Amino acid sequence: MGGLAEEEMDNPTFRSDTVLSDVHLHCPSKSHLMVRLNAVGQPVFLSYFKLLWSTEDLASGKHVREVTTGREHQCRSGDELCDKDSSNIKKEGELNSEGVEALLDDDGDLEVVRRPQSASDLQAENLLRDIVCPVILMKGKEDAFEDEEQECTCSDVVKIEHTMATPLEDVGKQVWRAAFLLADYILFKRDTFRCCSVLELGGGTGITSVIMGTVAKRVYCTDVGEDLLTMCEQNVALNKHLMEPGGGEIKVKELDWLKDEFCTDPEAPYSWSEEEIADLLDHCSVIMAADVFYDDDLTDALFRTLYRITHNLRNSCTVYLALEKRLNFTLRHMDVTCEAYTHFRNTLNDLENLQDGKMKYTVEPIKLDFCQFLVYERIEQL
Repeated sequence: MGGLAEEEMDNPTFRSDTVLSDVHLHCPSKSHLMVRLNAVGQPVFLSYFKLLWSTEDLASGKHVREVTTGREHQCRSGDELCDKDSSNIKKEGELNSEGVEALLDDDGDLEVVRRPQSASDLQAENLLRDIVCPVILMKGKEDAFEDEEQECTCSDVVKIEHTMATPLEDVGKQVWRAAFLLADYILFKRDTFRCCSVLELGGGTGITSVIMGTVAKRVYCTDVGEDLLTMCEQNVALNKHLMEPGGGEIKVKELDWLKDEFCTDPEAPYSWSEEEIADLLDHCSVIMAADVFYDDDLTDALFRTLYRITHNLRNSCTVYLALEKRLNFTLRHMDVTCEAYTHFRNTLNDLENLQDGKMKYTVEPIKLDFCQFLVYERIEQL
């Protein structure tokens, strides 16, 4: 069985309905540990995602180390985003009174002033672009991960179980780039979320909820499907020590956007108690979702769920949505389009323009120039 699995992973076959997250291809982990097969026979891998900031110091508000994101910004204190020495860069690139000739050398060739590439940029570049091939570790070979574990302390690593190369209906079992982006924003604005009650829609593997759990009081991480929710609950357990310094709590619950009510069947796994529903409606002030806009019908269902829940909340609420604008060539248009993103924007505009006398929604974009706390590729499509 182990040999067959190794052979299959050495020669992976991708069907037309196979979806693979870029996070698994360009990942700082040196290897992926296959830990089990899930209920539907998919290999489940364990990956280590390194935090560039210690969660113990996050809880106390202390700074641990300087982080350079490669976007000409750096973080020097808890919630402070400081420019790099951009004044020096500007001085080097300014033209004098002679105009463009100031950028020509003695032979008349154009001299382009470039920003020096720092060591951290080089290191990040090496981490991001190395293709990572899954490594199947069979029983008795667990020590192959010992070196990697020793490089990481418990307080600066998020351990996540996930699958790879799934059908579209199982993409929630993978880790997606927008989840890292939202996690970065949570860590950068942690005082905003401290002691909040939070609802995540489409939590998937739970990585964003885990990060939110380091600062928030309570997080309801929701999705649909027992197999996925079991994986999510396992990831919460794997990272429980990250939440302990701040006293955060994560509850994994089922929330189906295609249904109008919370699941309260006591016989159903991951159902809601009446007390939990009351707690959510009485105290929730933050709702978040990352990379859940890939199907128009599900996008419509999500916005209906958003309206239903926010309409019943006791307090005003802020919703944080993170996504990646994916470009796809379609035969219908014979062009590169972003149909899922376009539908998302149109639906978001409809929500903002909604006039029912009960709710008022305002939409504000967030600039992506905040610090990066997880190692991933922050592309411009995020």
